[in-house]
Amino acid sequence: MKYGFVMAYGDARDAAELAVLAERHGWDGFFVWESIWGIDAWVMLGAAAMTTERIRLGTMLTPLPRRKPWDVAGQVSTVDNLSNGRVILSVGLGVTGDDRFWLFEDDPGRKVRAERMDESLEMLPHLWRDEPFEYSGKHYRSRKITDLMPPAPPRPVQQPRVPTWVVGGWPRPKSMRRAALQDGWLPAYVGDGEVTPEVVAEGVDWIRRERAAHDLSMDGYDIVVEGTTAADRTDSDKVRPWADAGATWWIEADWSSMDPAEVRRTAEARITAGPPRGS
Repeated sequence: MKYGFVMAYGDARDAAELAVLAERHGWDGFFVWESIWGIDAWVMLGAAAMTTERIRLGTMLTPLPRRKPWDVAGQVSTVDNLSNGRVILSVGLGVTGDDRFWLFEDDPGRKVRAERMDESLEMLPHLWRDEPFEYSGKHYRSRKITDLMPPAPPRPVQQPRVPTWVVGGWPRPKSMRRAALQDGWLPAYVGDGEVTPEVVAEGVDWIRRERAAHDLSMDGYDIVVEGTTAADRTDSDKVRPWADAGATWWIEADWSSMDPAEVRRTAEARITAGPPRGS
């Protein structure tokens, strides 16, 4: 099991300072969330890349259908090079049914967002190869230009692609397949129910069979769950059922406050206490 910490709120300076603290106290990953209008997640991760050496850096998560895939590819590649290959890209369809997240556009609906997600996931590996390609989809396209000026962004350090974790809605086969064919599953539950260790165990079995059908092993594939544990380790056993179910990452995520001063205080305390490895 690996352990990550997601910063609930903060700016690039907070990210640079808290990522150092997380690396020093044994965390494996440091994450920020990506908004549509707000502090730029990739600027924050770039700042964290400059102050750290080992810890993985990523988003939790990027609403990929609301971004242009070529913009995302350039940002990810820039930070992956800056960090010498430590980026993880986590993607989902984006929040639905909440007006706070649709200030500037109408929600096109889950179907359209899913189509954009699939096309973006198809394009990203091409965009990360630093070579011309053609693509023609319903929502995105690319013309093949052999003499690029200015040149394409440099390839990410990590090849053939930056590890990409995808939200998969259990038990929807199409949603689960989207996650199964990438590099990690971020569990969600579609319908009446919630994500539990039992659900994760069922999902892991499904993903294993789906990957085998595509001649893919589970080697290096991640199952990512998130939750909150106490800084004093009194509930560190909370992680064990998830690990037993097949989870490979625990992301410590406290969304109880968005007050900058409070988030900074609680984040420092929780990070300094270290990850719940006693589980």
